[in-house]
Amino acid sequence: MGFTSTGLHPSLINAVTEQGYTEPTPIQSATIPAILAGQDVMAGAQTGTGKTAAFALPILQQLSDAPRAEGARRVIRALVLTPTRELAQQVYKSFVDYGQNSPLQTALVYGGASVNTQMAALAGGVDILVATPGRLLDLIGRGAADLREVRHLVFDEADRMLDMGFIDEIRRIMKPIPADRQTLLFSATFGNEIFDLSKTLLTDPTLIEVDARNTVARQVEQMVYAVDADRKRELISYLIGSKNWHQVLIFTRTKQAADELASELCKDGLKTQAIHGDKSQGARERGLEAFREGKIRVLVATDVAARGLDIDQLHYVVNYELPYNAEDYIHRIGRTGRAGGSGQAISLLSPAEEYLLEEIETILDTKLPQQWLPGYEPDPTKPVNRPRNASKGAQKKRARDRALGKKPDRRRR
Repeated sequence: MGFTSTGLHPSLINAVTEQGYTEPTPIQSATIPAILAGQDVMAGAQTGTGKTAAFALPILQQLSDAPRAEGARRVIRALVLTPTRELAQQVYKSFVDYGQNSPLQTALVYGGASVNTQMAALAGGVDILVATPGRLLDLIGRGAADLREVRHLVFDEADRMLDMGFIDEIRRIMKPIPADRQTLLFSATFGNEIFDLSKTLLTDPTLIEVDARNTVARQVEQMVYAVDADRKRELISYLIGSKNWHQVLIFTRTKQAADELASELCKDGLKTQAIHGDKSQGARERGLEAFREGKIRVLVATDVAARGLDIDQLHYVVNYELPYNAEDYIHRIGRTGRAGGSGQAISLLSPAEEYLLEEIETILDTKLPQQWLPGYEPDPTKPVNRPRNASKGAQKKRARDRALGKKPDRRRR
C-alpha cells in the first residue's frame, strides 16, 4: 500500500515519490498516523531511517488542512528546533522538497549567516520555521520572530540539544509558544535525561521506538583496532591506502585534533579537509560539497560539525578518538549504513580510551571485540596516560542534571 496506508494526501505522496521513496520506513509508518491524529509524540529511531520525513510530512498536511484566512498575513505555525546548522539545513530542504506542491512557505535561520537576510525572509511571512536555538533567540530579541501562533513544535535530535547545553535557550523560546500546541520530540538515543525533558515539554505523549533502545543499524559492521595513540595516524593512512577506501569520514573530539589530522593525512598523500565550529559556514559547506562529490577522499570532523551530515552510500566512518559521551558513538556511526545500505565503522582504540569503549558497550548492550593489525600492535611497555579531561562525560551529565533541576547524587563523590 506504500504511503497511502499512513493517511497522507495524494499531493504529499506524489512529492515523496518524486524524491525516490515508495514505501514508508518503520518510523514513518508508526509516527505519521499518530501525528496526523494530533497526538504529542516522543519517537526514537536510528539515524538514517527517515525521521525527518516522519514529522515533516504530517506537519505539511496539517498546515495545508488548516489554511489561513484569505488576505491574512502568514505567521509561524510550525517550529522545528535543531542543535546544529547542518541539521537545520537538511531539515529545511526536506520541508521544501516535500512541500513543493503546497503554497506553504518555509524559512531557515541559524548562526554564522547574515541575520539581516534571515530577518528579511521572516518579514515576508512564513508558515514553517526551521531554526537553531541561539539564532532564534536573537531574532526574537530583535522582534523579527513571533512564536505566539505556533501550533506544531518539533525538537529534532533532542539528546544533542541537551548535550550542547541548550536547555536554558529552549525554556526561553517556549515562553511565547501556546500551551495548546502539538509537540514532537525525536532522538536517535534515549537516556533518562530525555525522558525527564519530555515530561516538561510534552502532554501525554505517544512513545514510539521502532528498534531496541540505543542501537545501531544491523548492516553496519563495527570493528575496533587496538593501537597506541601515537600510531593512530599511521594506521588510518595505511588502512585507507591499502584498502583503497574513498569517502572516509573521520571523527575527532576537538577542533585542533581535526585540523592536525587533516594536515598529516594530506602529507600522506590523502586529499583531506577538516570541518568544525571554527570554520566559516561557507568553508564548511564547500568542504561537505567537495566530500559528497568525491573531490576529497577524507573528511575529518568534530561531532557538532558532522551532525546532520547526510551522504548517500557513505561506507566508512572512523572513530579516530572515541567520544566522551557514549551516545555520540551511535550518532557517529549512524552516518553510514543509512537507508538500508551497508557500512563499516572503525574505531581506533588506545589503551587510555578503554574505559570509553566500556561505556559504549554498556549502552549498546554488546561486546565489541578488539583486534590488532600486524605491525601496529600496542606496545605493552608504554605507560598509559589517561587524559586530564577523561571525566568530561561525567561533567556533561552533571551539567544536564543541573539544567533539568535534578539534585546531584552525593553518594558518587
